[in-house]
Amino acid sequence: MKIPNGMTEQQVIDQIKIVCDRISPRYTFYGYTIDDIKQEAFIICMEALNRYDEARPLENFLSVNLSNRLKNFVRDNHFIGDENVERQKVFQPAQLDYEDSIIDEAEKFSSSYESIEYNDMAHILDKNLPANVRMDYLKMINDVYITKQRRQEIIEIINAILEEHGYHENG
Repeated sequence: MKIPNGMTEQQVIDQIKIVCDRISPRYTFYGYTIDDIKQEAFIICMEALNRYDEARPLENFLSVNLSNRLKNFVRDNHFIGDENVERQKVFQPAQLDYEDSIIDEAEKFSSSYESIEYNDMAHILDKNLPANVRMDYLKMINDVYITKQRRQEIIEIINAILEEHGYHENG
């Protein structure tokens, strides 16, 4: 690992983590979790350090390099064949089928009543959450920043889905 002049190894790693945390959530798609993309992003940044020119700020270099590499990853892995169909898969994901749900049916049963209720609600959300809010919902539950307005929209959608299935906000 090439360490820029005036920086310690820990400072470089901290800088990489900051860049990864900021850029990675923009590229969560098509079955990749935020943690998967962050790990890939960290590796990409570590590899890029060998090409770093100290004439420019490290954060700028890492941000540009990481964004370009992730864009290339999307292009290379998801735009094969008929581009229009593939673009639609990436940018407008399909609603999950019952078999593709995140919550395993066996997880519905637990020793405590609260666990059963929580797992049941999570299962309902997993099956019914619209595809166009799923990415932001996953960001929300993984403590990744989304705007306050978008967060409120998603909460309203979640409340509507849960109420439709017999759960009420006050009980």
